Amino acid sequence: MIRRDISNKILEAAEKMPVICVTGPRQSGKTTLVKNLFPHYTYYNLEFPQHREFAQKDAVGLLNKIEEGIIIDEIQRVPELLSTIQYIVDEKKTLGKVVITGSQNIMTMQTVSQTLAGRVALFTLLPFSFVELAGSGFEEKNAEDYMFKGFFPRIYDQGLDPVNWLQDYINTYVERDVRQVITVKDLTLFSNFLHLCAGHTGQLINYSTFSNNLGVEVKTIKSWMSILETSYTIFIQPPYYKNFNKRVIKAPRLFFYDTGLACNLLGIHSAHGLTNHYLRGGLFESFIISEFYKYIFNRKLNSKIYFFRDSNGNEVDVVFEQNGITKAVEIKSGKTIISDFFKGLNYWDKLTGLKKNEKYVIYGGDEDQYRTNARVLSWRNLNSVFEEIK
Repeated sequence: MIRRDISNKILEAAEKMPVICVTGPRQSGKTTLVKNLFPHYTYYNLEFPQHREFAQKDAVGLLNKIEEGIIIDEIQRVPELLSTIQYIVDEKKTLGKVVITGSQNIMTMQTVSQTLAGRVALFTLLPFSFVELAGSGFEEKNAEDYMFKGFFPRIYDQGLDPVNWLQDYINTYVERDVRQVITVKDLTLFSNFLHLCAGHTGQLINYSTFSNNLGVEVKTIKSWMSILETSYTIFIQPPYYKNFNKRVIKAPRLFFYDTGLACNLLGIHSAHGLTNHYLRGGLFESFIISEFYKYIFNRKLNSKIYFFRDSNGNEVDVVFEQNGITKAVEIKSGKTIISDFFKGLNYWDKLTGLKKNEKYVIYGGDEDQYRTNARVLSWRNLNSVFEEIK
């Protein structure tokens, strides 16, 4: 069992809140995590027909052992169970004795938040971070291996071929999960949309371009994009345009939470295939920013990750605020530090003039440096960006 960074926060919440809810993409390790943290709790999986029927027809009976602790996996399969959970935790006044998980955020979180408001601690578990893998025996030697392989636990735990496993994951996601959320008449069309998203990794989103390429309406593209977001397949990075009088680009950018998925969709079948790929830079950005999100989710930080770009092409890959400090980060896949790495940060410095502004370059090499105009970090030390944030 590789200890997950989110564990401490979940255990702390279990001492204060009646219900713990862990959501995230399929196969991110939710079940393994909660079983490990609460080994003596009675376990129900609502994907299993008998457990699902039990929950649907005798919710009170299923929750009979609440004071001893219960884990209910895939709660989105029987969302009506949440009302009974609310009633019983209020009656019993238990803390941390109900642990629920859900894979499809769009079906889980709205209902959980509404039904269990004030009673539930919400957590998002993404696949492994590379920091979690450090020292586990599963760590990789370079960023390209991580980018190609991705971070889904089963690939590491079972020593599976990432190409085959990720392809099966994609097929299952399209065939099963998408069907549960919306009625898609042509799954091939949605699959083409998914591949098109991979081809736009790290790029500005132009919904009209997607619409024209696929022959579907813009509102459909936005709906499908939302499904990919809420199932933790992609994330949309919003632009940062606070208090600027310049002509700032306000279109968001598209990234994948797991670059292994993106590589598979792009037909990249080895880490070496990333070397000269036209999306190498976007995939490296996706890898780094996804690691930022894992850090934020695992520690329940209140941070949002933006980017900056103006109409003249001046850009900063990551801008975020925490504790009154604005941090700006440039992400470069190159392994050798060159002056061009600092161009966007130098412009940002002139534009903002913030005294507490902190600037970083995260690149594909191995050496950290303190430069006059920014701190340079190897990708291995990317979490140092957060080191002053408690």
